[in-house]
Amino acid sequence: MKIELVFIPSPGVGHIRATTALAKLLVDSDDRLSVTLIVIPSRFSDDASSSVYTKSEDRLRYILLPAGDDSTDHTFVSYIDSRKPQVRAAVSELARDVSRRSDSRLAGIVVDMFCTSMIDIADEFNFPAYIFYTSNASYLGLQFHVQSLYDEKELDVSELKDSDVKFDVPTLSRPFPANCLPSVMLNSKWFPYVVGRARSFRETKGILVNSVAEMEPQALKFFSGENGNVNTPPVYAVGPIMDFETSGDDEKRKEILRWLKEQPTKSVVFLCFGSMGGFSEEQSREIAVALERSGHRFLWSLRRASLVENMTNAPPGEFTNLEEILPKGFLDRTVEIGKIISWAPQVDVLKSPAIGAFVTHCGWNSILESLWFGVPMAAWPIYAEQQFNAFHMVEELGLAAEVRKEYRRDFLVGEPEIVTADEIERGIKCAMVQDSKMRKRVMEMKDKLHVALVDGGSSNCALKKFVQDVVDNVP
Repeated sequence: MKIELVFIPSPGVGHIRATTALAKLLVDSDDRLSVTLIVIPSRFSDDASSSVYTKSEDRLRYILLPAGDDSTDHTFVSYIDSRKPQVRAAVSELARDVSRRSDSRLAGIVVDMFCTSMIDIADEFNFPAYIFYTSNASYLGLQFHVQSLYDEKELDVSELKDSDVKFDVPTLSRPFPANCLPSVMLNSKWFPYVVGRARSFRETKGILVNSVAEMEPQALKFFSGENGNVNTPPVYAVGPIMDFETSGDDEKRKEILRWLKEQPTKSVVFLCFGSMGGFSEEQSREIAVALERSGHRFLWSLRRASLVENMTNAPPGEFTNLEEILPKGFLDRTVEIGKIISWAPQVDVLKSPAIGAFVTHCGWNSILESLWFGVPMAAWPIYAEQQFNAFHMVEELGLAAEVRKEYRRDFLVGEPEIVTADEIERGIKCAMVQDSKMRKRVMEMKDKLHVALVDGGSSNCALKKFVQDVVDNVP
């Protein structure tokens, strides 16, 4: 019997690319499988749709939904909800198509962690629903734990805003500080959404997590039921799921890589803050001061922050005149050791032998890419679950130095305090130490990530287990 899975990624570049990479991995792993991705276009650019860079193939197809309501009144969540009619129509057509083939069954719908409202569509058609959780298993455990605290003990973690309290999370080995909770958990308006999403996760047949068992043993032990947890679906750690396809300006990429080839091994600190990461002029000056004082060579992806209240509707922009915003003479003094860019071909940069450390916003894809290439990090989170990820990397696993792990800049908290040049310099210098214990741990984790994907590795086995469970759950 041939089986078909439908994937519904959320409309963000990182999520679509990770979902595409997972779909390819599944199709390559089992000849019985076919996958169709229903792609919701981005609200404010064509970045997401252009991420579907591969033409449909025999067992891997893409359905790009037409552009819809681009109203800036939408939140990220309400925008996804507004696309349910188009997604429902696409699923209905797919179901009819598969039903005409006697040897095929539509085996389930895999929705992105932010697309839980689409579980209703799976229920309507009586298809099993699964989650692709593009973050880590430890954070998934935090979401379940926060929901349990609220539903079973009436404890609302949004009341911990501005608190210095620490509390236990079953997927972490160290007490977790409330000031590293994501903003949506600390906001009374958004907290019900957080709880509702965790409840939805529990109703699915399984959760694919973009992580590795050897990287998160505490979390995987919890989800295995060894600690008495029997109230969550099966969790499959199938990572690292990464997209190494290159997009963007080819000439700029060549120029950047030429510059890197001229630099000594592990001599360059790379600063890049994701698709939504930008900074004010004042913060940019602090970074410049830190870079110059550190004495290290640098490759700096510098972009102008969008207005904080408009972060979800517009990506960062470009500074028109760097000489006006950076310290006087900075560009001249660092011309031999530094390069400032806007867009960065992150994967190509991280795999360059010249890169010695990565100052990152701690997006999960960026963390996995850095570890895959054995590059130590300095953690400077900005939004979403990145504060949790920073704690996870710095305190729990010792794979990153800290810039400021509780830093946040998003539409829920407004403009943050400036991170000082001293903090930034300290994080850079720590991450760039060549013979540090942290660098050794990073290299050990690099090996574990690579081994996990080979035949017989933990992630390879988890992927096979997922496929078998999908077959067993076919309605």
